[in-house]
This record gives sequence, structure tokens and C-alpha cells, in this order.
Amino acid sequence: MRDKITQLFCLQKNACKNNTTDNRGHNVPIKVTSNGTTGANGSFGAEGPETETDSSGTGGMRKSLERKGSAPNDAVHLQRRVGLFSGVALIVGTMIGSGIFVSPSGLLVRTGSVGVSFIIWLACGLLSLLGALAYAELGTMNTSSGAEWAYFMDAFGPAPAFLFSWVSTLVLKPSQMAIICLSFAQYAVEAFVTECDPPTSVVKMVALLAIVMILFVNCYSVNLGMAVQNIFTAAKLVAVLIVICGGAWKLFQGNTQHLSNAFSGDTPTLGAVATAFYTGLWAYDGWNNLNYVTEEIKNPSKNLPRSIMIGIPLVTLCYALINISYLAAMSPTEMIDSEAVAVTFGNRILGAMAWLMPLSVTVSTFGSANGTLFAAGRLCFAASREGHLMDILSYVHVRRLTPAPGLIFHSLIATAMVLYGTIGSLIDFFSFTAWIFYGGAMLALIVMRFTKPNYPRPYKVPIIIPVVVLVISIYLVVAPIIDTPRIEYLYALLFILGGLIFYVPFVKLGMTPRFMNKVTLFFQLLLEVVPTSSMFE
Repeated sequence: MRDKITQLFCLQKNACKNNTTDNRGHNVPIKVTSNGTTGANGSFGAEGPETETDSSGTGGMRKSLERKGSAPNDAVHLQRRVGLFSGVALIVGTMIGSGIFVSPSGLLVRTGSVGVSFIIWLACGLLSLLGALAYAELGTMNTSSGAEWAYFMDAFGPAPAFLFSWVSTLVLKPSQMAIICLSFAQYAVEAFVTECDPPTSVVKMVALLAIVMILFVNCYSVNLGMAVQNIFTAAKLVAVLIVICGGAWKLFQGNTQHLSNAFSGDTPTLGAVATAFYTGLWAYDGWNNLNYVTEEIKNPSKNLPRSIMIGIPLVTLCYALINISYLAAMSPTEMIDSEAVAVTFGNRILGAMAWLMPLSVTVSTFGSANGTLFAAGRLCFAASREGHLMDILSYVHVRRLTPAPGLIFHSLIATAMVLYGTIGSLIDFFSFTAWIFYGGAMLALIVMRFTKPNYPRPYKVPIIIPVVVLVISIYLVVAPIIDTPRIEYLYALLFILGGLIFYVPFVKLGMTPRFMNKVTLFFQLLLEVVPTSSMFE
């Protein structure tokens, strides 16, 4: 079988060299370059590893976090094909999904006030921007894909990083995609069912079809995946513009009565404010997705922070104007009673063209799901490359250079969640667990300011920014538990810590079941994939 793989995957006439493996228990492939230097996973170029004096005071040398990446044609590796425009499109296209078309009513229910809900919308945008700027520093320090996983490895070591990959790979990213695809299917089916609610089975079938289509696009080509992302982002911005123009027309006609007395009503509790933030932040989620693909960004030290500075303020502005437009066309009570605020808005404003709103939501959610899977596959790729997940998940297609196994793995879990889950339950678990790790990333940045002060930081934020985001993250995690304690929060924490059961034997001790080698070889042949450390003479 090994001979078959060699014949299938050696793209040049010379034979593939065999890889050796680091014996530290993390299955990190070690390669020999043309000048005799060694490196792991294509992180060194032909000139050898970039080193600096260790800031710990030991006088030793350390590798820079700003990795050079693989030299062209010396290994199968992900290529840098994501520019500034595509980076902005990935952020905007992932953030603007179904949330802004559904969440406004949820925020009103939890806050009981138009003014407070509007403030929370703006605060969510500001929090997302501050968090993303902190992530920009982390992402330019370490340009490896994987986002939080890579930062936890740098700051805390392999155990916290594994727990993140454990939860994110099995729950967070697949549930995020499942939620978006279910929303896509709900709106797509409603366009053909007017007299009653769409059948649940049909909605789930359409959601599964969407997952398959998105999986095919991202496995076929990185360029195709980014082209789809760019097109759908442009389309959803047109849809947002239609809503804003419709609201402006109603305001021009003098429909401002729903915007007066904006702060009337009862003052929400601290717990209610936290859950309202969950609802709003779900609409903003995706602000960190570009950090998952830093190995594929052209000039990441510049394009990563620039994409963030353009994309997130643009989304925040769109959300603020959309909320004003909604209130120009309907009352807060009507927004709360509406299961699909955007559809009700379209019926009020667009008349015979009201069908544009369900179409806009389907376009928006499809683009968001595409960006989510694009980023999620890179997390699998990065974590498994260091031995934290199955080796096969770090392999890339031999010709298309896409992380196909990681993409397929995420899609399979998302499919199971679509079949057996509901949107509400998935959102609750996602929001609570996600902010534990967002706070952890802020703590990682603060810790590395002291433990790694001399590491290169092409982009650096004031230390107050990660401190503020960390404090807010703690509040968002603790406040709902204190206000309305539920057993689900305990289940989430137990699931996170349960990853240690797998970490100790399979990562810390390096134990590997004998049958896994045959499984890996089988999927290599089936999917035509190779490890990124495969070297050619």
C-alpha cells in the first residue's frame, strides 16, 4: 500500500523522501532541507530556522513565532492566496449571516427597551473590534493557521491548546456551521411555503444539501472558495443597502414615532444584559475567522490588521443602520412578534418585491456558512499537524492543495448536528463556550507581553484592549450562571475538561492505536492527500 501511495503522490520524477518524526510525543514531522538544516512542518526555509536570543534570561536561542513558511516546490503546503479584499470579504461575509435578520427581536425581548438594545448592538460591534485588534497582534506574532490553538500553544503549552481544539473541532465550529445552514434552509424553504410552517424534515434536507455544496466548493479549490465568498459578500451588502434605503425612505416620510422614547421600559438585570450580549454577539461572530487562515494570507503582517480595521467597522455601521431601518417600518412589539424581522420588513416596504428579503437572507447565510467552513478546516489542519488530532486531518490534496480531510471532518459533525439539534440549543451552548476561549486568547496575549517581550510584533495594541476584553469575557461567562443557573453550563465545563481524558494518553504520552496507521493510509489513497511535510528532491 505504501508503494501505491508513493506512485500516486510523487509529483516529480524523483522519489519522495521518507519523513522522520519527533520523539517528543507530538508527532511533529522533521524534514531535512537542501543545506542540512532541519525543520518541522515546513516552517523553515532553505536558510534554516530564524532564531533570536531567548528573553527568559537563559541565554539560549529560540525560533521566531513569525515563521517563514515553506519554500516553493520543496513541500506540499498551503499557499498564500488570500489578499486584502478577500480578507475583508471573509470577515464581512462570515459576520453578516442570519443574525441581523433574526436577532433584533431577541435583543428587544431581553432588554425591553429600544435604546438599550441599540446600545448593545453598538457595544457588541466595539467589543468585536477590540477583540479582533488583539487577535491581529497575536496573528502577526505567529502566522501559523489555527488562531486560538496556536496562541494557546505559545502562551500556555499543549494542554490548553488541545482542550481548545477538542471543543472547537467537535462542537464550536460544527455547531456554528449547523446553525447557519439551518437558518439558510429555513428561509430558503419558506419562499415556497406560504400557508404553513415548512416541514422540519425538508428544512434539514436543504441544510444538508447546503453543507455538501459548500464542502465541494472548498475542497475543489481555495481560489473557488474565496471567489464564492467575495461574490456572496458583495450580494449581501447589496441586500443590506436595500434595507437601509427602505428605512431611509420611511424616515423621510416622517415615520420616527418608534424611535422616540427609546429608553422607556424596565431596566434589564445584569444577567439579562449578558444574555442580550450573547444574542448580539452571535450576529457579530466571525470577527476572528481570518486568524484561522493566516498561513494563506498574502503579507499577513499588514493585510491581517488592515482587513480587521476595514471589515468590522463596516459591519457595525451596517447593523446600526439596519436596526434604525427596522424601527422606521415597524414597532418594537411587531419586531418581537415577528419570527423573521427582515421578511416582515420586506412585506411592509418592498410590496411586490418582498421576495427579495428571503432571498437576501439565504444568500447571506450561504456566504457565512462558506466562510465558516473555510476557516474551520484550517483549525483541524493546524492542530493535527502538531499531533493534537488524527494525522490524516493535517493532510492536503496533492493537486488542489486544500485541507480536504479537515473540511470533510467538520462537515460530517455539522451534518450530525443538523439532524439531531435545534438552532436555539446550539446557539446557547456556542455562545457560552466560545467566550471562555475568547477570554483565554486575551489572557494569552497579556501573558506573552511578559514572558515573550522581545518577540517580533509587526502590529501591537495597547495593553488596555486585551484587559478590557478579558474582563468582559469573564462577565459574559459568569453573569448568566449567577442570574439563571442551568445544568447545561455544567455540562459545557465538564465537556471541556473531559478532553484531558484523551490528551494524556494520545498527546502527552504519544500512544497511537496500531490500526490508525492503516486507517491513515486508506484515507490517503481514498482522498488523494499527503502530509504537508512531504519533501521532494
